[in-house]
Amino acid sequence: MGKIAKVSGPLIVADEMRGSQINEVVKVGDAGLLGEIIALKGDTASIQVYEDTSGLKPDDAVKLSGAPLQVELGPGLLGTVFDGIQRPLNAVKAASGAFIKRGIEVPSLDRKKKWDFKPAVKKGDVVEGGDVLGTVQEYNITHRVLVPPKMAKGKVESIESGAFTVDDDIAVIGGVKVQMMQKWSVRVARPYKEKKPFTLPLVTGKRIIDTFFPVAKGGTSAIPGPFGSGKTVNQQDLAKYADAEIIVYIGCGERGNEMTEVLAEFPHLIDPSTGKPLMERTVLIANTSNMPVAAREASIYTGITIAEYFRDMGYSVALMADSTSRWAEALREISGRLEEMPGEEGYPAYLGRKLAEFYERGGRIACLGSQEREGAITVVGAVSPPGGDISEPVSQGTLRITKVFWCLDSSLSRRRHYPAINWLKSYSLYHDDLEDWFEKNVSADFPQQRKKAMELLQKEEELQNIVQLIGPDALPEKERLILEAAKMIREDFLQQNSFEETDCYTTPKKQYLMLKAILHYYDKAISALAADVPFESIVNAKEKEQISQLKRVPEKEIEAKVNGIIKSLDAALSR
Repeated sequence: MGKIAKVSGPLIVADEMRGSQINEVVKVGDAGLLGEIIALKGDTASIQVYEDTSGLKPDDAVKLSGAPLQVELGPGLLGTVFDGIQRPLNAVKAASGAFIKRGIEVPSLDRKKKWDFKPAVKKGDVVEGGDVLGTVQEYNITHRVLVPPKMAKGKVESIESGAFTVDDDIAVIGGVKVQMMQKWSVRVARPYKEKKPFTLPLVTGKRIIDTFFPVAKGGTSAIPGPFGSGKTVNQQDLAKYADAEIIVYIGCGERGNEMTEVLAEFPHLIDPSTGKPLMERTVLIANTSNMPVAAREASIYTGITIAEYFRDMGYSVALMADSTSRWAEALREISGRLEEMPGEEGYPAYLGRKLAEFYERGGRIACLGSQEREGAITVVGAVSPPGGDISEPVSQGTLRITKVFWCLDSSLSRRRHYPAINWLKSYSLYHDDLEDWFEKNVSADFPQQRKKAMELLQKEEELQNIVQLIGPDALPEKERLILEAAKMIREDFLQQNSFEETDCYTTPKKQYLMLKAILHYYDKAISALAADVPFESIVNAKEKEQISQLKRVPEKEIEAKVNGIIKSLDAALSR
């Protein structure tokens, strides 16, 4: 047991701490506030406290736990809202009222609820760390109860079937009792066999993402943007429509009203794939900007550890971190109180390493165990650069690590263009990895169509400088057709309406057919212009209006509709 020597906001300095360890959890003061040792020098420890430290004073007791900050992993995670250190907020509210009482202890997983456990192995079987012991049905998700990763290979001496709580013994393996619940240190990545190459896209239903800037399953992406450009809305849409089986959403240091909106809306969102509430396959972690900064710093590790747990079951997980800028600000505050040498803009010199450690815990992997399973964590990190300036350290550190950059543009947002992703500033480094998938599952000429459409958008940008000086009518007719085709791509393809049933989600096949119709119109228009067809007849063709309505055509009708438009264009512009 140690004693407080100094209090500096969330940072406590304690003496008489010899024998303690880095990252060890401690309880501080009479209220038993939860904290974590982040620096040791002799018998003096620096402790970041996850709760409000007001009222603490020198000589108050500091009790050691002997364990690092851990999360509880097991049935009961799905559909639950936790704070940054995995306290379930509904249980906290029941125990302490509307405000979190300091020092309150509530188990992360319900110890009273019983789950129907069905064994997948039998007595006498030999299992190893990562093997599936049995299953529990949690909503529509089959929760696979795993042998703890660090457990050595051993024989199943006994295994039970029936209703159990998460801390009941369900099996004995090599003399060791096993429960459905595991504990894992949040700052240690869970092990796996090997990382696999990126060959599958995370299909989001957003045309600008899937067609132009796709992210691979197990990949990493950054979505920086200024205030009001739609970071949170885009992440909520990705959570709703992306083809991931589990969603982990981390509200890391967001404004209270914004987090309230997320907490109010998520329970009412319907999962399009099942028709059930989206919360049934979602874990929410809420840590608002007015909550202690130390808990904010821990929140993304809590979230990624939960994501790794579901990944180890063999599921594809999409993790949304909103926003890593607020997390970095927490790092900066704690670093300042530790009197560390500041780096650029006051952020700690190790900011880049911390960001890399977080994003590198994503990936597509072969799971531990003797049974063949594959899991993935796709990490989407929102960044909130001050004034939208992405040259600041958090944005630049993130872009050096992630392979997809969705650049949000406030000018597009003001024009009500959604998603407000700038197609000229964004990029994806997964095109080559995913090209085979798109060729086999969508169309052999999909990459060529995408490249041609992007070239038109780039040519439009080059022509805009001339247009602003002399107006579009002064341009040659061939270049005016480029402007027309680019406008169709922007308005009829890239722009989507999240509140319209047929437009909010578009399959890759429909995306290809929509783009094919626009590019076919452009090709026929160029040919018609060369054949002296009047320019006005080309740009006023009725098929243009039909192409603009394709986003509202149901999936099952789209192919016939596009083929009809192409046939009509061939007849109308072939003179």
